[in-house]
Amino acid sequence: MIPETDVTFAGSFLDRADRLRSNPTEIAARLADPSSLVSPFWRGKPLFDRTADGPRLAWLSSRDRLIADCPESPIFMGLDGDGLAHFAADVSYIAPADQEPAAFIDERTLDLSDTRAFVELRSIMGEIDHRDAGIAAAAKGIFEWRATHEFCANCGHRNQVSHAGWRFDCPNCGRQHFPRTDPVVIMLVLDGDRVLLGRQSVWPEKMYSLLAGFMEPGETVEEAVRRETQEEAGVVVGDVRYVTSQPWPFPASLMIGCVGCAQTTKITLDTHELEDAIWVSKAEVAEALAGRHDRISPARKGAVAQVMLQAWVDGTVAGFGPVPTQAVASA
Repeated sequence: MIPETDVTFAGSFLDRADRLRSNPTEIAARLADPSSLVSPFWRGKPLFDRTADGPRLAWLSSRDRLIADCPESPIFMGLDGDGLAHFAADVSYIAPADQEPAAFIDERTLDLSDTRAFVELRSIMGEIDHRDAGIAAAAKGIFEWRATHEFCANCGHRNQVSHAGWRFDCPNCGRQHFPRTDPVVIMLVLDGDRVLLGRQSVWPEKMYSLLAGFMEPGETVEEAVRRETQEEAGVVVGDVRYVTSQPWPFPASLMIGCVGCAQTTKITLDTHELEDAIWVSKAEVAEALAGRHDRISPARKGAVAQVMLQAWVDGTVAGFGPVPTQAVASA
């Protein structure tokens, strides 16, 4: 198992306090309290303070004008250890999508200085403080869901935000709608001291990563690992073990990391999915992670693929015993 603290977007310093979400009076009182804090998002980008120790989420008072003028209700993110309420607010109203918000902010209390800016999560995910990453991922996922599920899927009526931002209610038919999370398996497929890596044509030059794919209805995690590996690379996988998971807010997935034992090693590519797939030794992966490999660059820093590969190289994640002779012979 890989510790949660090693995985970007996993964990938070807040108690989500779901027990308070169904109490609109309590939530309203918390939001009216000027000591409550709010993380603003613009077009899906959180506001960050760039400190000497790296970027940290920027928090405003809930009574800040930028928050008070927000046309959409904030999301209640939870309580810190002192019981202080934290929210997230979509402040996209301050500037259109094709123009940065700095030019629209002069008369407001928000200070967009050299150290404070709205930043795309993907661009700094390898730098985000672990205490902030889970909060940013959760809020981004909710805002993305709001943007794509504005209308009731049952009757087509406009939904209303409820449950402190964590639910949509349809006032017409009464249907309740909850945020969507799409499960994705990502697999460290091993053949002894070799791992199966693939690349897509749209990725940066030389970048290889672990194979991954969305789960299908009625499928176990283990079945999804075996199906996706065989579909994309033609490799048969036997035993599968869970090792870690990562919320992935691009737009709203949960990466379920597993290690799988290859039963065959011949690669047959699905060229619609992958440009290339190769077996790479542990020594070569170590060189790639250190930036010293001349042909392979690892998955981007902050991605669970890199965490899993590093854990395998370090011995935190172990492989499997010898594959039976009959399985090897069928490769």
